[in-house]
This record gives sequence, structure tokens and C-alpha cells, in this order.
Amino acid sequence: MHLSPDAIIFWQYGAFKLNATIAYTWGLMFVLAVGSKLVTGRLSKGLERSRWQNLLEIVVTGIERQIEEVGMSQPQKYLGFLGTLFLFVAMASLFTIVPGYEPPTGSLSTTAALAICVFVAVPMFGIEESGLGEYLKAYLKPTVFMLPFNIISELSRTLALAVRLFGNMMSGTMILAILLTITPLVFPIAMSALGLLTGMVQAYIFSILATVYIAAATRVRKPEPAADATP
Repeated sequence: MHLSPDAIIFWQYGAFKLNATIAYTWGLMFVLAVGSKLVTGRLSKGLERSRWQNLLEIVVTGIERQIEEVGMSQPQKYLGFLGTLFLFVAMASLFTIVPGYEPPTGSLSTTAALAICVFVAVPMFGIEESGLGEYLKAYLKPTVFMLPFNIISELSRTLALAVRLFGNMMSGTMILAILLTITPLVFPIAMSALGLLTGMVQAYIFSILATVYIAAATRVRKPEPAADATP
């Protein structure tokens, strides 16, 4: 067992390498795209709906409720991005039941790419919601001296997202590799089941943190109503 899918090389030509991280990442994206097309291709808009559609709508409604509880008034606007983040991390862990599969989230390059997606999405949604000028003014609050600290905060939380997800995913793989060498078969199987649960938790945490960051960027302060003049 490899601790990182980067160590598995499928093809190499000079400096160019096709490792398991790249192959499994694109394979996972293909599965998600095809699965999304198959799931949503025959949805009914009428009153008669299948059980699978009812289940799907319950799941989507639950995700929207989670987004709204974080502080977003229009959860449908962010459902596509945040839902995709959750599904990618969750499915990357779920497919570990397939023999020979290594989750791409076990590579720092993958988790860094996911964190960069959040880093880019935060100002995009923030500027779309409040405008470029209002969004940039947030970096100067409460005083202009906070500008470098706010910029450092943006960069540090992106790094924290990448390292946190990478560390949590890799630690499970490392523990499983150690147990394979010192314990009978039953313990690694139990740890694999626990790893699936851990992967789902990490997917939830990652998507919730991304939601919190976007909610902070899109929060628009409404002017307070003027007090009534007393005669």
C-alpha cells in the first residue's frame, strides 16, 4: 500500500509523468459527470415522481438547508459549487472499497487544488454580491492598517484547508498501512470501514468551511434605518 498516490507511476516520458493522482482525479471527475447526467436526465416536473427522485430532492433540500443555516439567503446560487466539493471529497473516500484504488485526496496537490478553488470562489461570489469596490473595502476594515493582516488571513486559511484535508486523509491511509503489517486481516477491514466514515466527515467539514468563507465574503451590511425625528 502506498501512502500517497503520487508514488504510483502509470506512464512516464522524460519529465512528464502520469501518476495515480492525475489518473484517479480525472477518472473520478468523469464518474461524477456521467453520474450527474444519468441521475438528472429523467427527472419529472409533474406531481408523479419516482422514489429515487424523491430521495434526491430530500438530499438536495438538506444541503440547501445547511447552506442557508450558515448565513446565505440564496442557497441555490451556491449549491452547484459547494455540492460538487462535497461529492468529490466524499466519493474519493467511498471508492476506496475498489481494489487497487488510491484516493486522490491523499495527495497534497489535489487538496491544494481544492483549496485554490475555494480561494478563487470566495472573491468571485463576494464581488458578484456586493461589487468590486465594496468587497475591496472589507480588507480595510476596521482600519487601513488591517490590510496586510486580512491578506495574510486569506492566504493562510487556503493553506490550512489544503493541509487539513491532506493530513486527515493521509493519516487514515498511514494507520491502515501500519495495521496491515502488524495485525490480522480483521483489523484493517474495520479500519477501512472507519476510513469511509472519516472521509464523509472530512467532506462535510471541507464543504462547510468553504461555505463559511463564502458567506463571510458575500455578507452585505444593510444600512441601519434612520431614527425618527422627535418634535
